[in-house]
Amino acid sequence: MTPPSATPPSPPPSAATEPTGTPHAAKPPTTTSPAATPASTTSPAAPSTSITTSPAASSIPAFPPGFLWGASASAFQTEGAARTDGKGPSVWDAFAAEPGRIKDGADASRGTGFHERYREDVALLAQLGAGAFRFSVSWPRVIPGGTGPASPAGLGFYDRLVDELCAHGITPAPTLYHWDTPLPLEEAGGWLNRDTAARFAEYAAIVAERLADRVPMWITINEPAEVTMLGYALGEHAPGKKLLFDALPAAHHQLLAHGLAVQALRAAGAGDVGLAVSHSPVHAASDSDEDRSGAEIYDTLTNRLFADPLLTGRYPDGFGDLMPGPVADDLAVISQPLDWYGVNYYSPMLVGAPAPDALDSYAGLGMPDGLPFGLREIDGAERTHFGWPVVPDGLRELLVGLRQRYGDRLPPVHITENGCSYEGLDDARRIAFLDGHLRALHRAVEEGVDVRGYFVWSLTDNIEWAEGASQRFGLVHIDYVTLRRTPKASYAWYRDVIRAQRAPGTSTGSGD
Repeated sequence: MTPPSATPPSPPPSAATEPTGTPHAAKPPTTTSPAATPASTTSPAAPSTSITTSPAASSIPAFPPGFLWGASASAFQTEGAARTDGKGPSVWDAFAAEPGRIKDGADASRGTGFHERYREDVALLAQLGAGAFRFSVSWPRVIPGGTGPASPAGLGFYDRLVDELCAHGITPAPTLYHWDTPLPLEEAGGWLNRDTAARFAEYAAIVAERLADRVPMWITINEPAEVTMLGYALGEHAPGKKLLFDALPAAHHQLLAHGLAVQALRAAGAGDVGLAVSHSPVHAASDSDEDRSGAEIYDTLTNRLFADPLLTGRYPDGFGDLMPGPVADDLAVISQPLDWYGVNYYSPMLVGAPAPDALDSYAGLGMPDGLPFGLREIDGAERTHFGWPVVPDGLRELLVGLRQRYGDRLPPVHITENGCSYEGLDDARRIAFLDGHLRALHRAVEEGVDVRGYFVWSLTDNIEWAEGASQRFGLVHIDYVTLRRTPKASYAWYRDVIRAQRAPGTSTGSGD
């Protein structure tokens, strides 16, 4: 691991250090050779004049009282300290060490230095006004081999982080699994092995026994669909397997691990338990039977395959027969009632039948031959730096659709991730993205969806998995050479939204 720079950390944001100036169009990305410093690693020049509460921030419609405003991050993407205090290797540590796996050559083992700089980032959260911080606990930091006794040093880090958050009045909202499976468990089969679910429940109990007295909100697993499809089916993420439909046991075992962890958490005195599931509205490329069929298959694989067992106790028709183990018994564990349901939303998907005009890649992810569907471009949509279409109303459509599909079985919802990748400190396009999505979220609330909170992805720029340092999702810029933090214009804007939402008697706009 490359040691951090000796440059002293920047001070927490204040009126003097927050980004200033009227936001303008994002700068074009800077690129370098993969062997050199990762793309756009150094701090851009700060804008020149101060930003105060903007009309756009204060005009966001008022959300219900008690609405939770937060920000998110994950351990592998931020912590660094990959071998500090006896931390064990994760599947992502091993994957990132393979040449070419991290596309821009960034040193993923360094992260953003959060392990050493967590107090600085908590200060950023406090000045943002965040009511909660969604972070993840690194399983191999707590249990280096994936099973056995906990590491006192590993648990001690999360003890200190939780105490720091509580001292600033910020709700800790830990995610117990954000993709960093302990390497020994992966080598024994990972999520293809039923035993991994049992080991996860043991780990969940250990963390809860240590932290439940101060942690009021828990997330078991993040995005089981992405682990299944990108990690086990397509091989684009760790562990890099290309099993296609033979990856389905990984989905079932993650869902089982969630259910067992819910039981373990509650037995240890933890309450307010949910998980974070990625969802996208799926539109058929045309009215043809072939395109409708392709879209239905994609919707089932990415949305219903996970939400149906969690919320109804059943798999979509035909899929239960493809899952391993005593499926009926497992579904009773998987589907126990949740306190809330986390939704990660980024964009809708346009899908049709396999066809010559279907995309052979999407946002850098290769689409293999032989799939029963084909992805299409959404015409006319603005695109983020990552190439994802910007469709704010997709969030409203998604939430209303979940409510219509699952009815009273859908518990209260938290938006556990929503954000975008753009370059620059004066990130006007990120502000526009967040503004549009918050207004769409408010329309969903007006249409009867019980939404309790919103977590922006992410607090800081971070290692975007296989994309390395090339995609900047943060409200705070990270200089990957010095690890200096510099708040962006979007940080000030989101801070002003939170202030306006909490102000008594706030006058808000119509939202549309």
